Amino acid sequence: MESSASSPAAAPLVKRQFHVLVGVTGSVAALKLPLLVSRLLDIPGLEVAVVTTERAKHFYSPQDIPVTLYSDADEWEMWKCRSDPVLHIDLRRWADLMLVAPLDANTLGKVASGICDNLLTCVIRAWDCRKPLLFCPAMNTVMWEHPITAQQVGQLKAFGYVEIPCVAKKLVCGDQGLGAMAEVGTIVDKVEEILFRHGGSQQS
Repeated sequence: MESSASSPAAAPLVKRQFHVLVGVTGSVAALKLPLLVSRLLDIPGLEVAVVTTERAKHFYSPQDIPVTLYSDADEWEMWKCRSDPVLHIDLRRWADLMLVAPLDANTLGKVASGICDNLLTCVIRAWDCRKPLLFCPAMNTVMWEHPITAQQVGQLKAFGYVEIPCVAKKLVCGDQGLGAMAEVGTIVDKVEEILFRHGGSQQS
């Protein structure tokens, strides 16, 4: 369900659900986005929205995503003059937790370096580090084993972000080894763990 470019923070409620913002990047593991969103929506008290990169769109159909889906165009369509909302700031305010799944090698490098050249990386750059941010790396095995990957993952952890480690399996490209995104069940379990820690529903 694609965005109509309205701000999620525009209508605060007295009592609201726990807000999870899912970021999806251009790894083949983005094929699992519909399943991930569906499993998250099974958790009572959770409201979900998705921010996608342009390359991630190659791997799923928007019609299969039953929540609001934001992309780069929404940022620019919303902002016309100084009094208009800034989407990446409103999304940061709206979300109680951010989950980047999958996090591809390209976006990993950007986030580790502080680059913010699309809606997703702008949300991450503006993220309030007092709130949890989970990331799920996903890339080819040789890319995962490159020395810079460990440095970049370490930098994200130094920011206070939580890694949900990749797993070893036969990848879509045919290579065998580490680099596949964690299983959807593992990711959802981690979100549930944090939700339990934060006491479920939030007060605005």
